[in-house]
Amino acid sequence: MSTTPAISVTRGRALRLRELIADGVLVLPNAWDAGSAAVIASAGARAVATTSGGVSWSLGHGDGQRLDRAAAVEAARRIAAAVDLPVTVDAEGGYGPGPADVARTVAALVDAGAAGVNLEDSTAVGGPLFPVAEQAARLRAARTAAAEAGLPELVVNARTDVLLFGLGGLDDVLARAEAYAGAGADGLFVPGLLDLDVLADLCARSPLPVNAMAVAGGPGVAELAATGVRRVSVGTGLAQLAYTAARRAAAELLGAGTLTELDGSLGFGELNGLYRG
Repeated sequence: MSTTPAISVTRGRALRLRELIADGVLVLPNAWDAGSAAVIASAGARAVATTSGGVSWSLGHGDGQRLDRAAAVEAARRIAAAVDLPVTVDAEGGYGPGPADVARTVAALVDAGAAGVNLEDSTAVGGPLFPVAEQAARLRAARTAAAEAGLPELVVNARTDVLLFGLGGLDDVLARAEAYAGAGADGLFVPGLLDLDVLADLCARSPLPVNAMAVAGGPGVAELAATGVRRVSVGTGLAQLAYTAARRAAAELLGAGTLTELDGSLGFGELNGLYRG
C-alpha cells in the first residue's frame, strides 16, 4: 500500500468525505473545471463533486461517455488540486466495459487525488444497463483497485439509471442496490427520482445510503433530506447556469452593445485570488 505524501492527503480527504456522509445530508455542488471548483469551495462547500457533462463540455465534447479516460483523469487532477476539500469524481461508466477497464480508471483517479467516484451501470445514454452481475463485478474491481492503489477508503457511489431511462421500477433499483452493496459500493445514486414518496420508500429499504439529484423546479434540499437521502448533488445544473449567463451577456453585447448582464459579477481580484499558482 502506498504511503506517499500525496496518497496521505487523499486518504484524509476520503475519510472526511465518509464522515460528511455519515454526519447528515451532504450537499455537493458539481464542478466542471478548476475554476468552478475553487468558486464552489469559496461559497462554503464541504466537498465538491464533478459533473461528467460539464467536464465534457469544457473539453469540447458532448456528455454521455464520449470523453476518454486520459482526458477525464487530467480534468479530475486539476479540480482536486484546486481545492483543499474532498473531491468525488463522476467517472461515468468507468471508461470501458470490463472490470479491468474500471480498475484502470479508478487507479488513475486515486493517483489524481479523487476521494470518491461515481460509477454508473448504463452502457450508453438511454441504456441498456449492464446486467446486475456484470455491474457488481465492475464495482468489485473498483473496490479492489482502490485498495491496491493505497486508498481502500475511496468512496464508491454506485449510480443506477433504471429510473432515469425508464428501464424498470423501484424493485429493480432495490435488486441492484443489494448487489452493489455486496460488491462493496458505499452509496446508491438514483438520478431521475424526484417523487418524494417513492424516494422515502427507497431510502427506507435500500441497504446503501441514497444520493438524489436536485433539478431546477424540483424539490429543494430540505424536502429531499426529509426523505432520508444522505447526499444531494445537482449534476450539470451549475454548468448550465454558467453557460447560460455567458450566452446572455454575449447576446446583449452583440445586440444592444451594453453589458448589464455583467452586473453583480465576481470581481477580477476576488476570482484571481482563489488560485494558488
